[in-house]
Amino acid sequence: MFNRTRCLQTAAALASISLLAGCGLLSEDDEKGNQKIVVGTTSKPTHLDPAAAWDGSWELYRNIYQTLLSFPTGAAKPAPDAAQNCEFTDSGNESYRCTLRKGLKFSNGEALDAKAVKYSFDRIRTIAHKYGPKDLFGSLDKVEASGDLTVVFHLKTPDATFPFVLGSPAASLVAPKDYPADRLRTDGKVTGSGPYLLDGYDGKEAQLTRYSGYQGFANIKNQSVTIRYFKDSDVMVESLKKKDIDAIYRGLTAQEIQDLRSSAGRKAGVQLVDNVGQEIRYLVFNPADPNSAKKEVREAVAQVVDRGTLVSKVYQGMAEPLYSMVPKGLSGHKTPFYDRFGHPDAAKAKKILREAGITDKVELSMYYTTDRYGSSTAAEFAELKRQLEASGLFKVSLRGVPWTEFQAGYKNGEYPVFGRGWFPDFPDADNFIAPFVGKENAVGTPYEAKEITDVLLPKSRRESDRGAVDEQFARAQEILAEDVRLLPLWQGKLYVAAGEDIAGAERALDPQTVMQMWELYRKTSW
Repeated sequence: MFNRTRCLQTAAALASISLLAGCGLLSEDDEKGNQKIVVGTTSKPTHLDPAAAWDGSWELYRNIYQTLLSFPTGAAKPAPDAAQNCEFTDSGNESYRCTLRKGLKFSNGEALDAKAVKYSFDRIRTIAHKYGPKDLFGSLDKVEASGDLTVVFHLKTPDATFPFVLGSPAASLVAPKDYPADRLRTDGKVTGSGPYLLDGYDGKEAQLTRYSGYQGFANIKNQSVTIRYFKDSDVMVESLKKKDIDAIYRGLTAQEIQDLRSSAGRKAGVQLVDNVGQEIRYLVFNPADPNSAKKEVREAVAQVVDRGTLVSKVYQGMAEPLYSMVPKGLSGHKTPFYDRFGHPDAAKAKKILREAGITDKVELSMYYTTDRYGSSTAAEFAELKRQLEASGLFKVSLRGVPWTEFQAGYKNGEYPVFGRGWFPDFPDADNFIAPFVGKENAVGTPYEAKEITDVLLPKSRRESDRGAVDEQFARAQEILAEDVRLLPLWQGKLYVAAGEDIAGAERALDPQTVMQMWELYRKTSW
């Protein structure tokens, strides 16, 4: 999560990633290393097995599992974690080799060697869980273990973004003895090699203790972290003010952010740190629904929605209108939805519908999740309903459901229109386009945009200099605006609220907007 918006610079930067110096662990008897931190969030993991989740569960995974590469705070390209170095071994970006650090072990004592790495990737693709990250590895052909320390990833097609995928929690490494090769682990336990051990998880709290065997890039500044999962953000904020918890990430409403910024927040001993955000919100239209299947209906919705009013009323300046699936701040960002639809105009929307022979009010059923993106989501959809019905062209019904039910519903194609959020898997425009197109995609509604999948993405992935692919991404964004299968709404900042005695909050979010718990420490003991 977490500057994260800088574009990737050179082929050399991608072609060879070398071990960072000076990233040793703090000694166990160091005072700051013995601290205990409590963090609150509204984003609860859906599963503890990384083969089963491509969602906010990554926030926990980053802290308990290790990946070959990772994204240090402020990085625009991945750096070594479990790997000592990684590089493409050919000019066509089709073979990627990583050499592991020596002596790595999982928390059960099992060696983290090349065979374990191969096993971890093979099981993700074998299990192919419907909510898992398998689609992120679409370019991967096979994984080869060469000796104890060398792993070679053979790709089907050139893919300069592959190192970025390896740096995401999708590529979490697991111990073969404890994770079945062809099914999920279901005993509620975790065996990893990340900065922390998961000592316990009951759905309400996750108890993390520093792993003494960790070897990687993280400089751990506390001894243990308790992650407390809240259903309601107001209860979470009150817990922070009462000092029952030390920090908050995810789930704050705009009003709560304003409150914490005010004198009342300062009197309560709370600091608020904001980070440049690539978090986006958007609507998805399901073509299996008779009304959503009509392009003219989708265009009319796009013509009516007033993003400026939406973010002003609901998010009070904590977000900004978004006119592309690629957020502002990323190389390649354009504004195709604004270019195509301009300002909100009900008369133009009516003309679109009438020319298509649609004279009755269009009925739309819109779904959103009640417990994934924070308490403001309900207000956001109430405002969308108000805008659409005020045009006189739509009759909208709303339904909010818990995340587990919501995820199953949209993946099974049950929702005509639904709202989703997106946090980057890695900081590249590719990650805001590729996951949403193709027969199988992140939103569960097949979208076969052949020019994007067969021409634009393959061409862009041959280019290691990610700043040189703007032309391909500009065209891809135009196609998304022409089809209106997805409707971008807004882009938001990320906030971490913490007690005034807590330091490290400004470094705690990585370029994937994942919380790096090891950065937090108590100033009074520093």
